[in-house]
Amino acid sequence: MSTNEQADVVVVGLGPGGEYIAGTLAEAGLDVVGVEAELVGGECPYWGCVPSKMMIRAGNLLAEAGRVPTLAGDAVATPDWGRVAGRIRGEATDDWNDQMAADRLAAKGGRLIRGRGRLAGPRRVTVGDRTFEARRGVVLATGTRPRIPPVPGLEGTPYWTNRDAVAAKEPPASMVVLGGGAIGVELAQVFARFTCAVTVIEGQDRLLAQEEPAAGELAAQVLRADGVTVLTGARARQVSHDGTEFTVRLEGNEQMLSAERLLVATGRHTDLTTLAVDTVGLDPTAAVVPTDGQMRAGEGLWAVGDITGRGAFTHVSMYQAEIAVRDILGQPGPDADYRALPRVTFTDPEIGSVGLTERQARERGLRVRTSMVTIPSSTRGWIHGPGNQGFIKLVEDADRGVLIGATSAGPAGGEVLYGLNVAIHAEVPVDRLQHMIYTYPTFHRTIEAALGALR
Repeated sequence: MSTNEQADVVVVGLGPGGEYIAGTLAEAGLDVVGVEAELVGGECPYWGCVPSKMMIRAGNLLAEAGRVPTLAGDAVATPDWGRVAGRIRGEATDDWNDQMAADRLAAKGGRLIRGRGRLAGPRRVTVGDRTFEARRGVVLATGTRPRIPPVPGLEGTPYWTNRDAVAAKEPPASMVVLGGGAIGVELAQVFARFTCAVTVIEGQDRLLAQEEPAAGELAAQVLRADGVTVLTGARARQVSHDGTEFTVRLEGNEQMLSAERLLVATGRHTDLTTLAVDTVGLDPTAAVVPTDGQMRAGEGLWAVGDITGRGAFTHVSMYQAEIAVRDILGQPGPDADYRALPRVTFTDPEIGSVGLTERQARERGLRVRTSMVTIPSSTRGWIHGPGNQGFIKLVEDADRGVLIGATSAGPAGGEVLYGLNVAIHAEVPVDRLQHMIYTYPTFHRTIEAALGALR
């Protein structure tokens, strides 16, 4: 027997953005129902940002130990995955228990409903045999799931996604990674540094295909230095598993790769059919939920996070969540602005980017000036020594005299990106940036050289 229940707002999906919206609105005095089918907090704290960066931190320490003989003396580091796995279970995920997050929502006054939420018309959500009617509206924040390519033989095999890799108690002896995007290259480097023989297969002609070509070239260079085999312009034609190891046959030739594990990291997607978005007039076959500047997807309907198609990043979800909260509470505020959307691939070195790539800018018909200066050629890069690979690339709208894109790759690439993010977001004139004082000797001082090299 179905029951109808009332609430002010129903939030479907309690990842970082959804949890923030539910908790903040509840603290503001609204009657809020949060619906979550898995863990409160979502992908980021349990399988994404947090545990993966713990893995990366551990791998980077091993790499730094290997650089000691060049600079400081002698050092021996013996990889021990058990310490990584223990930290992930004990410090990051509480062994994948979300009770603390659930209690946090309850303490703010929100109601947690466990189950899969589906729309049932305007301002209505069903969870099992319960129907919730939202007086103010519904927020969709259900995120994305790994995209599994239709490779013959893959279905039914015990392949890994990022979740399995993060939860591994021991590293495999060997692994093939399908996909050379951010997730694929980060995990490939980590496992290689823990003595796993890794091969990365990427269908595009370079790794990190959405970034500047130099970023993909750098990623391939550092992965190979860690012993990873990188195959670009290659695709899996067939996969098999004999109970012990995987065999991957590549398209266009008879090359076969064998490994203990197969990690599928070929992107993420959302399935709007599971949300029954057609009941509120949206296209269930669409790749994303379209929203306006206040994150409205319809009358009494908001959407935030990955499903809006603005990037599968926690910081985007949180940014959109702030906007949605204001709008639901009737508070004025600016529309969402994605001109300076930052992202970082946490390889060693880090590869940070913000705004448009040179190619994207030219495809928009903009007249651009660009420059690229390498980190090793800078004073700080020379001081840093081993592990100093990287570069600063700038993209300027020559007609307006402002930066519209930048890449900061290097030992602190994600941190150096901050200043470039501010410059692009605030549209600071390039001639003003060229007359700033840049601290010496820092990695970010390379920006000054790149500004002077714009052509």
